[in-house]
Amino acid sequence: MSRTGGLLRTANPAGWGLRGWLWLLVVLVGAGTLGVMLRRDAAYGSELLVAELGGKTTAFTSNVNAFDLPARNLTDEERRLAQVGDSFFTQNWVTAPASTAARDGLGPLFNAAACSSCHSHDGRSRLPTSDDDPARGLLLRLSVPGTDEHGGPLGDPIYGGQLQDRSIETVLTEGRIQIEWTEVSGAYADGTTYTLRMPHFSLADLAYGDPAPGIMLSPRIAPQVIGQGLLQSIPESRLVELADPDDADGDGISGRVNYVWDVRAGKTSVGRFGWKAGQPTVEQQIAAAFIGDVGVTSELFPVESCTDEQYRCQVVPNGGSPELDPDRLEAVTFYASTLAVPAMRDVDDEAVQRGAGVFLRLGCDACHTPTHVTGDEAITPALTGQEIHPFTDLLLHDMGEGLADGRPEFLATGTEWRTPPLWGIGLIETVNGHTEYLHDGRARNLEEAILWHGGEAEASRDAFKALSREDREALIRFLKSL
Repeated sequence: MSRTGGLLRTANPAGWGLRGWLWLLVVLVGAGTLGVMLRRDAAYGSELLVAELGGKTTAFTSNVNAFDLPARNLTDEERRLAQVGDSFFTQNWVTAPASTAARDGLGPLFNAAACSSCHSHDGRSRLPTSDDDPARGLLLRLSVPGTDEHGGPLGDPIYGGQLQDRSIETVLTEGRIQIEWTEVSGAYADGTTYTLRMPHFSLADLAYGDPAPGIMLSPRIAPQVIGQGLLQSIPESRLVELADPDDADGDGISGRVNYVWDVRAGKTSVGRFGWKAGQPTVEQQIAAAFIGDVGVTSELFPVESCTDEQYRCQVVPNGGSPELDPDRLEAVTFYASTLAVPAMRDVDDEAVQRGAGVFLRLGCDACHTPTHVTGDEAITPALTGQEIHPFTDLLLHDMGEGLADGRPEFLATGTEWRTPPLWGIGLIETVNGHTEYLHDGRARNLEEAILWHGGEAEASRDAFKALSREDREALIRFLKSL
């Protein structure tokens, strides 16, 4: 089974892959000659250097608005629909009843008043810098042992499936997230030292009593929203093809599909979205965020997220049934599905070219699959038949105890995470003003994000630690170009 996403198209009847042939050369010509060959990384990684990461949807903008733009190939009518969705994504919801009837129904319990509060400029959030930091992009998923009727996480009987740290005026806020840190030190093979930070999350100032024994907490940072419709359009057969749950090829990589509950379809479907691939479609991801994060109901999730212990939450006025009507849900879904992917930059830069070769040499492409072709089923024809380069297989991988949250989500275990797409990762600092990565924001830069990789990615991480400083910097330069 090929794990290269179709990028290395060299004829290879033995089925080894290019890395296998390079290792054979160690025996045939010696390590010294191989070292010379590996320094020619520009040629080795040349097929990763593709400007149009999102195919014909790609936007050639690299400023603060790089994630805000519609797919380049939308029709004028589609752009108008996306603008409607943008307004409901961006503007704040208000407490019901209100004169702005189309936007009332905030809460009663919530984390943010608008989608854009967490996804500023459709980008990635960061950890709060202090207890009174108004940053809204950190969520804490909650569950207790067991599963619900569809096999998903079972929420806490008092606080539900997510800690909501804000509320309308007449309802008590559930509590707040508390973060403590410890340091983890290490060194590269060349003696260069580094220090990582390990977060420890807990609940504080709980207003409704103690949660259930054995409660599990999973922190989640809001990621960039780009390219979602393209990812949904990757054929299911492609993901199944890439999956290797029993590691039949013996490469140490055993990606798995997460099968989750699809509310609209009323059946189990392939999970693609969220940090553990817990949502099957862009629409359901959005509707789940509206009810969980903003406290706004929709036809997919028509019941307020109030538990039996939160009586006041249940009886306050709402903004209608549902608060986000089907037409507006459709518009927001279209908007989020058709946000353009920014183009890769600096493809002619020698360091970027070298870094692309290092990316392949380390086997990063085994999970961060560079290339897919979208199918013929999509929210708009503009997304169909596109060769895209998201650098993800959308599969679950065991990332080791260092990154474990200990919380299952459908088929995902407490150590498994979905491979996040890498497109746009180099523009986070430009768009959102920070360089914090991973599901909980612990990594302060891309280097630290790589160093936290464990489990199935441990061999690649250790190979990264063994690189020269020049190769490490080249790899980071390549990632920043995406």
